[in-house]
Amino acid sequence: MPEAGGRTLNALFNYHAPDSGHSMKLVKSKQRVADHGEVFTPPWMVEAMLDLVKGETERIDSRFLEPACGSGNFLVRILQRKLAAVELKYGKSDFDKRHYALLAVMCCYGIELLADNIAECCANMLEILADYLGMEKSDDLYRAASYVLSQNLVHGDTLKMRAHDDQPITFAEWGYLGKGKFQRRDFRLDVLTGSSAFSAQGSLFAHLAKHEIFTPVKTYPPMTVCELAACAEQGALAPLHVEET
Repeated sequence: MPEAGGRTLNALFNYHAPDSGHSMKLVKSKQRVADHGEVFTPPWMVEAMLDLVKGETERIDSRFLEPACGSGNFLVRILQRKLAAVELKYGKSDFDKRHYALLAVMCCYGIELLADNIAECCANMLEILADYLGMEKSDDLYRAASYVLSQNLVHGDTLKMRAHDDQPITFAEWGYLGKGKFQRRDFRLDVLTGSSAFSAQGSLFAHLAKHEIFTPVKTYPPMTVCELAACAEQGALAPLHVEET
């Protein structure tokens, strides 16, 4: 490796955050940088970027997709901001607090090329949720959140829009219906990203309504935290109906 490149990598290995005496690594190894271009975003930059959409990061049901999520530098901070909003709005009700905290998790999505990063991201987000709610891994809500993240954090390639098994990436859209019930609908990523072109002025498909473009490939019956927790062990849900696209 050229000398200048080596100095740059050494600096990333021993990065010092602004206004902090602590050093942190922005890369895991030089080989991973060479093979995958893997460099993590420093915390101060994460905060600055999220502040550009501050209102959305503090809205519980706003959805965020991190196309190269790594171990969760962005998603962890987004979740923390959402949980702060949960505390402000629902902190006095344990029932609402727990369910809206799960909704906050449900609205965070990520795609990542490397499987070990996906595992770390999931663990980091679960730790944030568990600390906030003071719960153990045996708690139904912890297991429900674990299942949700297994669906929301995808091991795959964003540019190709395909998962590691070469299947089209599909994401679950989660919604809270109230009274402890959640709704799930699955959508293909390539369809969602292509819809903006369909609806562009002058497009052949501009006349289509949004519901005609955003057609779920699967729709599931409403489910409770306990039912989602059971899915963490079973690994699947029974769809209400299936629409192939």
